[in-house]
Amino acid sequence: MALEQLSDVVQRCQAIKDESFSPEDYDLFLGAGRTCIEQGDSAQVLSILVDEKNKNIVRCMGWNLLGPLVQMLLKKEDKNLPHCHAILSHLLEVCSPKELLVGLLEQVEEADSASIAEMVTLLLKPLQTVLLRLGVKKASSVGMALSTLLSQVARLPVPVTKEQEEDDVFGLCRCCTALLKFVKPFVEEIKEVVKDNNRMSKDNELRVELLKFCMKSLSEPLLEVQLKDPDTLQKSPLRDFATEILIILSNIGESLPDLLSRNVLKRREVPGFLEEEVRYPKESLACMCHLLFVDHIAVDIFPAVLSPIFVLQCNMEYIELLLSRTEVSRLQKGLELYEKSLVRVEDNSLPVDLLELKTFFSVPQNLVKVMTLCPDQTLRSKGLKVFQLSIDKFTTEAKYKFFRGMLNTSHHAGVEGYIIKNIKNQIDFSLKPCNGNDWFLGKHLLPLLRLVMCLPHGPETDLLQNLDRIMESLNLLRYMLIRDKEWENETGIWTELYKIEDNYLKPLRTGLNMSKAHYEAELKSMKEKKLSSKDSKASVCTVTVDNEKLPNMTPEMQIQVLQSALFTFDLIESVLARIEEIIEAKERPLS
Repeated sequence: MALEQLSDVVQRCQAIKDESFSPEDYDLFLGAGRTCIEQGDSAQVLSILVDEKNKNIVRCMGWNLLGPLVQMLLKKEDKNLPHCHAILSHLLEVCSPKELLVGLLEQVEEADSASIAEMVTLLLKPLQTVLLRLGVKKASSVGMALSTLLSQVARLPVPVTKEQEEDDVFGLCRCCTALLKFVKPFVEEIKEVVKDNNRMSKDNELRVELLKFCMKSLSEPLLEVQLKDPDTLQKSPLRDFATEILIILSNIGESLPDLLSRNVLKRREVPGFLEEEVRYPKESLACMCHLLFVDHIAVDIFPAVLSPIFVLQCNMEYIELLLSRTEVSRLQKGLELYEKSLVRVEDNSLPVDLLELKTFFSVPQNLVKVMTLCPDQTLRSKGLKVFQLSIDKFTTEAKYKFFRGMLNTSHHAGVEGYIIKNIKNQIDFSLKPCNGNDWFLGKHLLPLLRLVMCLPHGPETDLLQNLDRIMESLNLLRYMLIRDKEWENETGIWTELYKIEDNYLKPLRTGLNMSKAHYEAELKSMKEKKLSSKDSKASVCTVTVDNEKLPNMTPEMQIQVLQSALFTFDLIESVLARIEEIIEAKERPLS
């Protein structure tokens, strides 16, 4: 029935001159053709389409059959497959390339998540054929096709394990491999232009579309991918894809060193700031830098003459971007890029003027967030390691100013405690023979010590919340009083001691006594409540400490919390008492 309808509409349309087919003709042709293909009559449909008498009809209407044809090809039924492939080849040869392009891209866009990989790999070769038929006017069409394809490929899950990549369980690997084959003729075309004319316009339309393709590939999917080391996975399609993307950039006239340094050196002469940002998205460049310096991709086309400090300076903007995100993949790549950039720099070599650059302030702030807020323990530990590595690279003066800045801005007791520990290490180093300097001894050290030896809210300061900072500052003070003899006073601590007593030690002693008394009273009250309760195990109550309610807990649990707090106060008091003993011994008159 459908085959007869198709024959009838074709026969009737043969008599129509000037290809003035009506909308009804299109609908009948599509309906009958679709049914025939779906019913398995593709051999008969092929014979009708290749008939020379129907050439004009096929040229105008044939592309409408792409939908049902593609669906049959995806089913891979052996009986119909050869005829369906033959129909597609004929349509690609006869129909308008613009209409074919629209039809093919519609199929790509409409693919559901389960069939994206199959759809993309099936239609890339037909799309390439259609685009090549467009000749010199193909640039915008190439761009539209690449954008559509990448948007769909970006929906595919990224393989995490070696086995997932080897088995290509999500289809991403074969899509990436197929995309490289798809763009090859267009890249070769631009490559020849670049070779013949080094001054090729950066606004060459096809070159711009290929640049967009590379930049989008870097942000999705490559920024999401953790590439496997060649020792772990010898043949990696995703690693090959990343390598080829960087090679394509080079082949179309983009200098990788220029891309690396474009945020540090003078901006490219591309009209309009917005256009510049669109052409070279920071996320894409961040991924490129990670590929170069962490994964060591395409190192053979990247010169090794750039100084490590300059490379670090270039990478800082991309590190800042990655560490400002919350996704684990971004944070991990930010930490890896920062670490690899720092490792190449000599210890004690980063000059103080770098701290005037915005990124050298914002990156440590973002790093602190990773160290303190990231739910992933591995990333928090990695963040602390990289944080220390960054400190080690600064010169003495830069370390001093970095510590001062962090104490003023971190607002986190754990981080401040860690900084104070580093200050202690620098003082210890400076007190050793031949290591003296102007920053961690004498007049410059004293203002830094005033930042260290202070309570944010005087005696009312929450000692538990500020425990790390308080303990490290007390340990530092005790160390200095023991290590730096009063008659030597290299650090200046003995000159400053009376101020530290008045502004830090006495308020701390007052706050400690107040806190201990408060918690001891709460503990006594809780124990009395427990004794008076008939069923203490079943009872749940609330305790208020320092104007904050503890979560609902059994009395036993709340007693443990209060006892733990009192133990913490004892720790503080033990160090404080030793410092007070040293001060008393100094003030005691000689007998």
